[in-house]
Amino acid sequence: MTFARRRLSLVVGTILTVLALSATAAFAVSNAHFVGSPTATRSDDTLTVSGKVAGLGNVDTIFVEVSGTVSCINPGSKHPKAANKEAFDVSGDFPVQNGKANFSLTVTASFSPSCSPPMTVVFTNVRVEDTTNNLSANLPGTF
Repeated sequence: MTFARRRLSLVVGTILTVLALSATAAFAVSNAHFVGSPTATRSDDTLTVSGKVAGLGNVDTIFVEVSGTVSCINPGSKHPKAANKEAFDVSGDFPVQNGKANFSLTVTASFSPSCSPPMTVVFTNVRVEDTTNNLSANLPGTF
């Protein structure tokens, strides 16, 4: 093989390697998904939403946001004042390790006047978003 052909083979091989590595990295990011469904747990006036995202490829962190509505509900299943129903939104960055990230975000309801018995706090329309990878999930039910 002549020098020119070896050089051309080396250039073509290098280009193909770079393209293959770029395609692999792009594929890894596009495979992002929730592992199972995010979960919500409730303790008194606090809601904690947790989950896991996998298939993240070579990113260092993900940004996760949890939003929804929190209401102070009376024994007749009504929220008596507009001030007793509020939107909430909590967010944070979470580190990625080996293409996976665990997240947990907590929100505590705070009403003025307080939501005291016989009234109860209820979280609804809870939505989880990994905005880094354009993933979202709605949590069914009330908490």
